[in-house]
Amino acid sequence: MLVSLTSTSPVATDLGFLLHKHPDRVRSVDVGFGRAHVFYPEATARRCTATTYVEVDPLGRTRHRGRRSARGLEPYLNDRPYAASSMLSVALGRLFGTALRGRCDDRPELVARQLDLEIELPVVPVRGGPAVLRGLFEPLGYDLDCAPIALDSRFPAWGDSRYVTARLAGRQTVRSALEHLYVLLPVLDDAKHYWIGPDEVDKLLLRGGDWLRSHPESELIARRYLRLPDFAREALARLADAGEDADFLDTQHDAAERASESPIRLGEQRLEAVLEAVRRVGAGRVVDLGCGEGRLLERLLAEPAVSYAMGVDASVGALERAERRLKLDQMSERRRERVRLIQGALTYTDTRLRGFDVATVIEVVEHLDPERLDVFAEVVFGHVCAASVVLTTPNREHNANFEHLDARGLRHEDHRFEWTRREFEAWAGDVAARFGYGLDISAVGAVDPVCGPPTQMAVFRR
Repeated sequence: MLVSLTSTSPVATDLGFLLHKHPDRVRSVDVGFGRAHVFYPEATARRCTATTYVEVDPLGRTRHRGRRSARGLEPYLNDRPYAASSMLSVALGRLFGTALRGRCDDRPELVARQLDLEIELPVVPVRGGPAVLRGLFEPLGYDLDCAPIALDSRFPAWGDSRYVTARLAGRQTVRSALEHLYVLLPVLDDAKHYWIGPDEVDKLLLRGGDWLRSHPESELIARRYLRLPDFAREALARLADAGEDADFLDTQHDAAERASESPIRLGEQRLEAVLEAVRRVGAGRVVDLGCGEGRLLERLLAEPAVSYAMGVDASVGALERAERRLKLDQMSERRRERVRLIQGALTYTDTRLRGFDVATVIEVVEHLDPERLDVFAEVVFGHVCAASVVLTTPNREHNANFEHLDARGLRHEDHRFEWTRREFEAWAGDVAARFGYGLDISAVGAVDPVCGPPTQMAVFRR
């Protein structure tokens, strides 16, 4: 799997500054499904070429859980090691993340400079043939030279395959060229090798926001990149809204600034509050009891102070969703060693749960039958016995502010109960006294002057 990016502008070796890769060295990274390398077959003042070569491990991919349902020889004999695909897009993101963000600290003046660039894709699958390839790249200012690859040159009657050899040329910034490849390679293939989640919408808008909204094939791009109709409609709607904003998604900073101006949902506030509590108690080894689909684990892995994170849930389906969210199949071996998912219940002792610095129990306790709370406390505070426990649960008093509740006045039909503030303080205080913990209770979310906060959080520390 190859793609080459060539600059023929004067002082062509400026390409090395923009890509943050020195022409005299080979740079290699793990990409979950294999190894990706970038090297320079040619580096002169008149012509400089950076080639990305991706080694896919097809046998390793078959060992992943998600591949077990495949039939026949397809898991072992397929085009992934050879044809440009979403795997190549991921590799470009890993190798050239800084260039995609538009940063060049050594030569900042180069970032916005358009260069004479050539892109060579020896083998790229195109659903719809060369016409689709032209329809995607020509509006972006590229001249194309592409030819279909025969199924077998020895048997011309068999016709052409769905693969083409493509060479693109145009004046582009390096950042724009990388963005075009990052977004459009999966669109050409019309397939992705990883699970599609809501974050893919943000990813598409981040990498394509500057040029996608004016592209004549924006609907095709959104539909193929995001795969799911609801996600595609959301992306197109956000692009339409952003047409009135000249600064739309220029950088990740702008995206973050926009997000900070929008109301933050309670779930996000809760996760941030828990993360801050984990930081305050020192982090280290963290176990998330009742991890669900892994939203907290995803954030824990981004924390430098978290050396190891384990997620525990009784639901196999939730653990599978967590695995996809965390992209375990794409993690490097070193990063993969920092995280583990296991099935387990919080009312049974399990030696795998011992030895952690922090245990988090986020919106879990209310799903237990009240008569099981003593057993739950014995397991979490007596057996798991982490140095600190961070626990959140709804405040039933705040339910007066919600329109949609179940017949019992609770927030979810699976909730067995919900505590008032006084009830929670009494239970948490009793647990802290029984098992030798100090206790700090705080509010999460906007505090109603009468009903209190929507979520209440207790931090237990030995």
